[in-house]
Amino acid sequence: MTTTAHPGTNGRGTAGDPGQAREAGLAPLGGLAWLVWRQHRLVFGVLLAAAAGGAVWCAVLRGQMAGFIDAHHIAGCSQISLDPRCAHTQEAVTSFRSTYGPSLRLAEMGLVLLPVLVGLFLGAPLIARELEAGTHKLVLTQSVGPLRWLAAKTGLPALVVLTAATGLSLAYSWLWQVVGDEVSGFYWYSTLGFHALGPVPVAYSLLALAVGALAGLLLRRTVLSMGVTLAAVVALQVVLSQLRPYLLPVVTTKFPNSRPAQLPDDAWLVGQGDYTRSGDLLPDVPCDPAPSYQNCLRQHDVAGQYMDHHPASHQWPLAWIESGIVLAVAAVLTVIAFRVMRRRHG
Repeated sequence: MTTTAHPGTNGRGTAGDPGQAREAGLAPLGGLAWLVWRQHRLVFGVLLAAAAGGAVWCAVLRGQMAGFIDAHHIAGCSQISLDPRCAHTQEAVTSFRSTYGPSLRLAEMGLVLLPVLVGLFLGAPLIARELEAGTHKLVLTQSVGPLRWLAAKTGLPALVVLTAATGLSLAYSWLWQVVGDEVSGFYWYSTLGFHALGPVPVAYSLLALAVGALAGLLLRRTVLSMGVTLAAVVALQVVLSQLRPYLLPVVTTKFPNSRPAQLPDDAWLVGQGDYTRSGDLLPDVPCDPAPSYQNCLRQHDVAGQYMDHHPASHQWPLAWIESGIVLAVAAVLTVIAFRVMRRRHG
């Protein structure tokens, strides 16, 4: 293994000329950063290349989709639309979805799986492989302290992950601005859509890296750390997706009995029921759709229906709030990793 300093008799690196530094294995870029790059350059290269290729693919796809939408005049139209401008566009919208829907789904799936892949193939082996093989002992006997070593081992990968995830997220968000919601049927509040847009995939990728690094530090076994990282990242995604509707207060819209209850397609419905003339909300009125239905409503003093929802204007506030929570968890896990490292290695 390449070391970062030449040990002297006192256990510290000896000062010398550049030739001596090169003999000790100190690369031109210097120190631990170069060592970490050399150790993980394959994974870094694959990640950055995938991000660059994905961004180019999104740009090409955006041009093709925008051309189709302009040619068929279906901007803002869905398969079933009340907008008079969208009359007789159902066939074109259906054709658009069948042509480009699989590509959009593939892009979403890629961004949703990105944090999992980062945790599995970068975060988990990052520390565990060193501890399992015992190669960390050679570095820690040099002038490099354990905390500095851990900072380098996690800092450079975090920078690479941040760069790749941000590039992919920006590219997909730019693509989604043209086709999102009505035309494609890929709505911002769907599980895949929310995890693929804006800061969300970036935050989860950094969280997966932190989870993997901490798991490797605690478990010291690469395969075991990968399994624990996979389970932990998926569990965190599921838990936070359940909490997502409550991160912002919902908007309640009431529809009188004389008015059809319908929200915009880009509104995220999270609850509904009936309300009384006094304003009380009834989540579930036991009235069957039968000839006595209207009598049942009158018996319960029902004045209309209500719908709790997040409008499209809540998309980015929800994304930034959830991303902030995810990054806070990642920061806590990172602090724990440094405390564990200091306790075990001084």
